[in-house]
Amino acid sequence: MIHLSINNVPVEVPDGTTILSAAKSAGMKIPTLCHVEGLQAIGACRVCVVEVEGARNLASSCSMPVAEGMKVFTNTRRVRESRRLVVELLLSEHNGECQTCDRNEDCELQALSAELGIREVRYEGERTRKRIDNSTPALIRDNGKCIKCRRCVSVCQETQNVGALFPQNRGFETVIGPAFNLDLGSVACVQCGQCAAICPVGAITERDQIEDVWTALDAPDKHVVVQTAPAIRAALGECFGCPPGTLVTGKMVAALRRLGFNAVFDTNFAADLTIMEEGTELLTRLKKTLVEGEPAALPMFTSCSPGWIKFMEYFHPDMLANLSTCKSPQQMFGAVAKTYYANKLGKRAEQIFVASVMPCTAKKFECQRPEMNASGVRDVDVVLTTRELGKMIRAAGIDFMSLPDEEMDAPLGLSTGAADIFANTGGVMEAALRTAYEIVTGRPLPCDNLHVQPVAGLEGVKEASLVIEKPLPAWSFLKGATLNVAVAHGLSNAQKLIAAVKAGTKQYHFVEVMTCPGGCIGGGGQPRFTTNEVRKARIAAVYHEDEGKKLRKSHDNPEIRKLYEEFLGRPLGDKSHHLLHTEYETRPRV
Repeated sequence: MIHLSINNVPVEVPDGTTILSAAKSAGMKIPTLCHVEGLQAIGACRVCVVEVEGARNLASSCSMPVAEGMKVFTNTRRVRESRRLVVELLLSEHNGECQTCDRNEDCELQALSAELGIREVRYEGERTRKRIDNSTPALIRDNGKCIKCRRCVSVCQETQNVGALFPQNRGFETVIGPAFNLDLGSVACVQCGQCAAICPVGAITERDQIEDVWTALDAPDKHVVVQTAPAIRAALGECFGCPPGTLVTGKMVAALRRLGFNAVFDTNFAADLTIMEEGTELLTRLKKTLVEGEPAALPMFTSCSPGWIKFMEYFHPDMLANLSTCKSPQQMFGAVAKTYYANKLGKRAEQIFVASVMPCTAKKFECQRPEMNASGVRDVDVVLTTRELGKMIRAAGIDFMSLPDEEMDAPLGLSTGAADIFANTGGVMEAALRTAYEIVTGRPLPCDNLHVQPVAGLEGVKEASLVIEKPLPAWSFLKGATLNVAVAHGLSNAQKLIAAVKAGTKQYHFVEVMTCPGGCIGGGGQPRFTTNEVRKARIAAVYHEDEGKKLRKSHDNPEIRKLYEEFLGRPLGDKSHHLLHTEYETRPRV
């Protein structure tokens, strides 16, 4: 342990701790613009400078480790003036357009300027040249607002292992973007939106599609339905001042009805459907290998996360056969809504408008993939992020916190607890095991409260093994078999796992991968700012939602059974294969 003082307050922290972290542990806030928890500190913005007794220059607190006996001062006149100078210089070239900026009142530069008491910019400098990149369905880049903090570069390279963004040129001419100043749409970008979630200003944002939804709601010939992902209910409340992890499921439903949707449904319904299809697919692959002696693509990887799918298409096309052919729950829902549900209403597919509320910007890309039209038209019409829904509710003048709790509509609104945990890293795996194990053995999963603890939590790569004892006669070939599974979240962790599989050092049967840290609860479209503390709170809320339901296994959902009886036939049958499964393509990298 290291002993130091910060603002004359004694502090004790482990060796290797930075001054910034030491101050935080002592309840003292040091402002930052480039620093992000868990990413390599680069000290680029110089906002977090502090004064260390005996040092000639101010120190960058995010990168300097503490030392025994160190005396640190975080708020001296010299420190305050330095911070003001740095922020004023940033403002002098920042082409902010604050009155109309998407991040107005949610901007870290704006908030920091207010905290430092900056009321005017004393330096008249040349403004950064504005260049809008709207080449992708998910993200919009505005270089004029970029403050070169390099957060997006760090998260794209370190967390996601994609490397679509780089700093180029020097000094005032520095530009953050794809190599050779290309657009995002022309490089290997998975559109996960972690750059937008981490950007302190409005330089990278999701593509706003709120007006598209208003237009549909105003159209008299459209029956407009909405589906909400499981992660939304544990995060939407943050848009209205609630602490992270506040469950607002009922208020969310009430707000959506007041916005004018004809029906409020749940992506969780389709998550239960996904488990039926995906679990059957896994068991089919295992049978093909163990009984029929034919090669099957194992391990089988989950296919719920569109950023992960695109990552595989770009970087590992040789393993596309290992991906489950199941569409994501969002896309399954769209296909079912425009066929099964439309038939019940006596409407044509083109008369149904499906809006999704997702924690993920990559879902905006996914719904526009040309193959996602199993209903004969585009299965999902528009995707809004959690942040966009929050804006839409406020724009409609709805007092969210005063709303009563209301229930989802039938038949596509009923779901089990297994579907809720799709929001969390490890949740899809746990949901699949709950169903697959019971199908094979006729008994519930032998885990405390149905939770598979080894695959829970925020460790980057998690593993578990499950021994199949006393299977039912139809599954006797699995007797004594050990099912090896793994879970990864964040694409850099997925890359490590894939490397181990390719090298033969790890053998798995089933692997869950989520693009974003923590899973969907940490998605690129969630309320900012998402730290591990926030992720843990949202995860706890989702598990609480699961545990509070009477039905907690996907195969117990009566509406799913009814869907198969009335319409689909059986998992992996001809109709379900046409509507609910897809193929993937190799994408060239620039």
